[in-house]
Amino acid sequence: MTQRLILAGDFLLTMDPANRTISKGALLIEDGRIAAVERLDALAASYPEVPVKTVGNAILMPGLINTHAHSGLLRGTAEHLPVWDWLTLHINPMHRVLEPGEAEVASRLCYAESLLGGTTTVVDMWRFMEGSARAASTIGNRLVAVPYVGAHPDYDYFDSLDMNEALIESWHRKAGGRINVWVGLEHLFYADEAGQRRAVDMAKKHHTGFHTHCSEARIEREEFASRYGKAPMFVLDDLGFFETPLAMIAHAVWLDASEIDLIARRRVSVAHNPVSNMKLASGMAPIAAMLAAGVPVGIGTDGEKENNNFDMFEEMKVASLLGKLKDLDAAAMDSWQVLRMATILGARAIGLDDEIGSLEVGKRADVIAVRTDTPRMAPLFGEGPHFNLHHNLVHAVRGGDVALTMVDGDIVVEDGRLKTAEVTDLVAEVQRSAPGLFARRAAFLAANGSGVQWTKG
Repeated sequence: MTQRLILAGDFLLTMDPANRTISKGALLIEDGRIAAVERLDALAASYPEVPVKTVGNAILMPGLINTHAHSGLLRGTAEHLPVWDWLTLHINPMHRVLEPGEAEVASRLCYAESLLGGTTTVVDMWRFMEGSARAASTIGNRLVAVPYVGAHPDYDYFDSLDMNEALIESWHRKAGGRINVWVGLEHLFYADEAGQRRAVDMAKKHHTGFHTHCSEARIEREEFASRYGKAPMFVLDDLGFFETPLAMIAHAVWLDASEIDLIARRRVSVAHNPVSNMKLASGMAPIAAMLAAGVPVGIGTDGEKENNNFDMFEEMKVASLLGKLKDLDAAAMDSWQVLRMATILGARAIGLDDEIGSLEVGKRADVIAVRTDTPRMAPLFGEGPHFNLHHNLVHAVRGGDVALTMVDGDIVVEDGRLKTAEVTDLVAEVQRSAPGLFARRAAFLAANGSGVQWTKG
């Protein structure tokens, strides 16, 4: 039986090519897809038999897309270090002792926090991701699962390519299509030559995306030059990573003009992580140049440890401000551009722009309602010469202002409350799990020291 609903709000922000905004707008939703986009009065007249759900004092807009995140349990415990010291002292030792049950608990909380803040799709690079897939299937978010893979004898404490392939075979396009699985590498230097080749071949074989960190810190350029004699993006291209169906680079802070031209030509996308890049003192990515070249750039929060939250509204504001600061141009990274990066351009970056990212006929009904009756939103002008709806969404709103979140036509957050799990239970699970993880990590560090970030390839 066809399930139909008209969902209405004070304003409807479509994020279609014209960034159309409809006052008193509504969506006709049928079996998880958008069947019509129009004013409420017109839809109600055309479909009088369909129930109407009106979210009062709210803007309806596409669900946000977090193009790079990590589930985790280290929030607030890995602070005030540059990225390489941070990795050797906190992150890699954690990966050595992490257990599957802890990884699943972390994903459950990450996905709940994301939905509560209006993020419907998460690209999560994490460990033991059978648990992450189970978490997404029950919590209700859309997930691109990218295992943290180490394909090198010195990094055998990460997930393996065998584990990655098994996850593709068991979970790709499952949960009604909400779960996709890509091939992942933590970093190119975490794979030997055979591992690099297999990662490329695996993405081609399963026709799935490939994702890795690269050019996050300036020191990487020096190491790439030492090992390969070339800049990082040219090395990835030479090794075949840009021949995969879709390649997305996380961070890309230290790209030069020739690399930007290359990835634009090779249709490579980028996940921009402004808060993480600031917190770890990694640098300011040349995002305006990438966008001008036609590179699909999405926005990511990075993980709970390098950001401390998964609030994509906060991330949009920082993306805009950091872009202005980098170029000393107050007009840079304007509100429409940043909103598109968090919605339709983010969808393009992960190869799902035919399905999500805007409120258009035929797309999946991934929709959020943002409250308009908060101090942060006043005054609000959704039409006329003082139109400021887009500016308020980018520069004023926070994730806690989301009243409703819908994924695939299912309401998973209503009146600011998660419907698919008890958040207090998820928090309690994390509180129970974290001390054991920290104790095992401390024991490992006491016995082994912090080690080094890279071993030679």
